Amino acid sequence: MRYTYAVFTSRNETLSFANYLKKLGIPCLVTATPKHAGRTCGISVRFLSDYLEIVKKHFPIRGYSTFAGFFASE
Repeated sequence: MRYTYAVFTSRNETLSFANYLKKLGIPCLVTATPKHAGRTCGISVRFLSDYLEIVKKHFPIRGYSTFAGFFASE
């Protein structure tokens, strides 16, 4: 399976984003950030890459200031 990680430099924003995705009905998990993602707060939100376009569509509405990027992993 292919996963996408939403990476932030703030733990609060990571947890807030996970709750937001759950409210949208997108299954996700708060997990350790992969090392290749660079310097972060240490946790990120993992979801199936199949949902990436939906997440991107809703992402700008929330305006997370510590967002570091999306990273794909298998």
